[in-house]
Amino acid sequence: MTATGGCSHPVHLTGSTTTLDHATGEILHHYDTRNEPGERLLIRCRNRRATICPPCSRLHAGDTYHLIRAGLLGGKNIPATVRHRPRLFVTLTAPSFGPVHRAAERCRPRRDGRTCQHGRLLGCGTVHAPDAPVVGQPLCPDCYDYTGHVLWHAHASKLWDRFVIDVRRRLASSAGLVQSRFADHARLSFARVAEYQKRAAVHVHAVVRLDGPNGSDDEPPAWANSHALTDAVRASARRVHARTLHSPAVGELVLRWGEQIDARLLSTNGDGPDDDAVAAYVAKYVTKGASETGAGLDHPLTTWADIESAPVSTHVRTLMRAAWRLGGLPEYAPLRLRAWTHTLGYRGHILTKSRAYSTTYAALRAERAHHVGHTDTSDALTERQWRYAGSGHTPGAALIAAGVAKDVATNREITHEEREVSR
Repeated sequence: MTATGGCSHPVHLTGSTTTLDHATGEILHHYDTRNEPGERLLIRCRNRRATICPPCSRLHAGDTYHLIRAGLLGGKNIPATVRHRPRLFVTLTAPSFGPVHRAAERCRPRRDGRTCQHGRLLGCGTVHAPDAPVVGQPLCPDCYDYTGHVLWHAHASKLWDRFVIDVRRRLASSAGLVQSRFADHARLSFARVAEYQKRAAVHVHAVVRLDGPNGSDDEPPAWANSHALTDAVRASARRVHARTLHSPAVGELVLRWGEQIDARLLSTNGDGPDDDAVAAYVAKYVTKGASETGAGLDHPLTTWADIESAPVSTHVRTLMRAAWRLGGLPEYAPLRLRAWTHTLGYRGHILTKSRAYSTTYAALRAERAHHVGHTDTSDALTERQWRYAGSGHTPGAALIAAGVAKDVATNREITHEEREVSR
């Protein structure tokens, strides 16, 4: 239990590992699960979602923090000079699919008492608390564009890809370069995380950085400055679009980013508190599943009955129904909307990054394994024979694991407090 950090749903393996001297064939080390209690080895499930496995989620958040931070300040084989490069923290939102209740001094104040075609008021003068259940819900569900919402989700990753391509093109044009030659002079590096808003629409937070042609090891040319990057990001966010396939039932939709676009220049001097805050912000959201934000579920739905019994709001359930219905249309088959009904049609990764931005999760895990002494000898040959033997805990083991996880969390909090005091 301690070795898995109190993982809530560990994977059970059986098998062995034998390490041999490459030259002589001498056995240097041999491990076999037959010597373990229950003849099994338990390893972490590595689920990023806090609702599924809090211990593994905390570990994933820590890895994400270091991954993002290394791309901002250096470290993990990334040079510290990256902190002086042009860098932006960008937020791109979904467009409006209809007015929703919001937390503000007054939700949607209107004085004329106007109503929509369905007889519902177009305004709301109530002051909603940020956690009020009504926040994010449509003022008129019948007016809300549920079809557009789901299809926008299904194309959000394509919109991001086109945004990145267009930023490169605009940077090249601003420098007087042929667009196809941009990679010979500079590189656009990024890491982005997707987050569900209260209205159950995904928006994107991204760290965007300009490097030289070889990535983090190269300084960008003089023309690749913060001003040029900011202009390119803002212009591309407003320009790029994606078109849906034509549907006899829906037609063809043109999908764009929302009007709310934020591109903040990150500090290039001082000790980098802004960078740490950005890394922590991204790490916080990468562990949130759709169910934790109330914008879906963390597991697939296989039937219409699953939608009707899902513990979600009426707004989210209507989005799920729309995704299921659209998924049944042959023209939308490539989008696999029924398979992604639980995430309201969004089928992208929660966190993605360009290759040159920073280190990788695999490298961070390898570094952690090296820290605790789990490394292979460079001149040795390792033979592994493993097979899956189940997952999860017995009721008694689950209680023990919960206790271990609590102890680990408590120790982490104490360590954090001591570090804060010593500063």
